[in-house]
Amino acid sequence: MALHIIRGKEGEELALAFLRKKDFDIITCNWRHSHYEIDIIAVKDGVIHFVEVKTRHSMTFGYPEESVTRKKFASLKKGAEYFMRSFPARNRLQFDILAISVFRNKKEEYLFIEDVYL
Repeated sequence: MALHIIRGKEGEELALAFLRKKDFDIITCNWRHSHYEIDIIAVKDGVIHFVEVKTRHSMTFGYPEESVTRKKFASLKKGAEYFMRSFPARNRLQFDILAISVFRNKKEEYLFIEDVYL
């Protein structure tokens, strides 16, 4: 299996553990519709969270959160729109970014940016 796929799965597992510790209930992971994908959909305090997870193992390409572009965010919003059509709810929703830095010989670092709008 390719290294980037292994690291992506590792990042998702770290993200799930982080969110569960913060009392989020996970609805689903890697939800897809057409070419849209949402990394994690979770609920906390009656709010549906659409979470984009970005993991970095080096600073070569910058901080993980910097890789969430306007185009990626637009895709996340469109995917959420399809999800809400498929599973209608009257819950409030929001978009979050969970940036995880995993560097050799260091503890993981998390930056959870809630209620993002680009």
